[in-house]
Amino acid sequence: MTKVLLSLHVLAALLAVGPVAVAASMFPATLRRAAADGEGTARTTLRTLHRVCRVYAGVGVAVPLFGLATAGSLGVLGDGWLITSIVLTAAAAALLALLILPAQDRALATAPSPVAPGRLAMLTGVFNLLWAAVTVLMIVRPGSTTGA
Repeated sequence: MTKVLLSLHVLAALLAVGPVAVAASMFPATLRRAAADGEGTARTTLRTLHRVCRVYAGVGVAVPLFGLATAGSLGVLGDGWLITSIVLTAAAAALLALLILPAQDRALATAPSPVAPGRLAMLTGVFNLLWAAVTVLMIVRPGSTTGA
């Protein structure tokens, strides 16, 4: 059962977090183009990128759920690397839900956009770095006895 849960956890991370990371990263540059383009193709692309971020953020809830189930079956729920991963995951989720998605909403609501593309790019970069740190922790697992 642990292998099934781990497989579902990794698949959910790849299929949910990956698209959010890519779409959110593309949004600021497209926002800059939209400022010059007006209601053209760039605005349509912005709406699509935002929809990808919103939908896959919802699907991304499966990642920590499968992760916690996997950790429970492995008996590592109290390990420091896992607790750190949980905190970093919560920080990434909060950043996405409280800052990135609302900024994208505001950018789409009015033209010209009141959102600074540079600030949004920075927030998205921090979001991606948090997920990179979680990924490294999941692979390295300090204190692991597997030697991997």
